[in-house]
Amino acid sequence: MLATNEEHLVEFLLQCQPGQPRTRGTWEVDHQGTPFILPSIGGITTNIQVGDQAFGWEGDHIEPGVSCTADTHKPYEHPNVTLQVLSCVGNSATVVSGEAKGATGTVIGHHGGSEHIIVDFPGDAKEKMTYSDTIMIRSKGQGLKLTDYPDITLFNLDPSLLKKLALRRASDGVLEVPVTTMVPAYCMGSGIGSAHVAKGDYDIVTSDEHAVREFGIDRIRFGDFVALMDQDNRFGRAYRRGAVSIGVVVHSDCREAGHGPGVTTIMTCASPLIRPVIDPKANIADLCGIGTTLKD
Repeated sequence: MLATNEEHLVEFLLQCQPGQPRTRGTWEVDHQGTPFILPSIGGITTNIQVGDQAFGWEGDHIEPGVSCTADTHKPYEHPNVTLQVLSCVGNSATVVSGEAKGATGTVIGHHGGSEHIIVDFPGDAKEKMTYSDTIMIRSKGQGLKLTDYPDITLFNLDPSLLKKLALRRASDGVLEVPVTTMVPAYCMGSGIGSAHVAKGDYDIVTSDEHAVREFGIDRIRFGDFVALMDQDNRFGRAYRRGAVSIGVVVHSDCREAGHGPGVTTIMTCASPLIRPVIDPKANIADLCGIGTTLKD
C-alpha cells in the first residue's frame, strides 16, 4: 500500500442542496453552426447515473445524478466556493431532510461554469428528492499526498477512493495508474488556463470525429478515470511535454465548439512519473459498486 498523509487531513461537514436545471432560454449553436435547444446542466437527473455512457444523450453538458450547490444564486461566492473546493471525488453524501432522508451517495466531481458538485445517488432516492432537500457532504481529501512521490500532486481525492484505485509502483519506480482512455493534449479545450484545479473541470474536445474514434473517446463513461497526456495541472491547466494528469469524467459530451466530456483532476505530475495503464473498469462506479457497473 502506498504511504500517504491521510492521518493529517482535515474533515468537514458541508451543506448543500440539489440545483435546479439551467438553460440559457434561447438558441445555442453547435460546432457545425447548427442551432439547438436541449437539456443541459444541473438538476436531479433521474435516468442517468455514474457508469452510464457519456455520449449519445439528447443534451449538452449533462450532469449525471444530482447536481448540488450551496447557493444557486451566488455560485462564485461563499459558501458555494467552499463547497466546490473542499468536496472531493469519493466523498460520501447523505440526505438529511425530506422523503429521501437517510439516502447516501458519492461525490463524483465538480463542474465549472455551473459551479456544481455532482453526486451519484440510487435511483429510488432521486425519485423522492426535492430541490429544497438538504444534503451533507463529508469532506476529506484536499491536501492528500503520496509521501513517497513528492513530485506527484493530488487534488480532489478522498483517501478511501485512493485506496481502491489499484495504483502500483512499477519496477522502474514509476506509478502505474489504471485508466480507461488516454487523451492527447491537443484534444483538451474549455478550462485550459484556469488558475487551479481544486474546483471545476475541463473538457475533452470532440469536434474532430477522427480523433474521437482514434482514441476511443466516444466510449467514455461517466465516472471513468482518464489520462490527460502532456497536461500539467499542478498550478492550473497547461500543456507541458511529458506531464501526465489523471481525472474523472463528470459530464456528458457537448455540442459547442471547444467542449466535450468534462474532467475533474485528481492527480498530476510535470514529469513522466505517472504511467497510465488501460483498464475498462477504471471507473468510480465499478470501484465503489454504485451506478452502472460493467458486466464481466
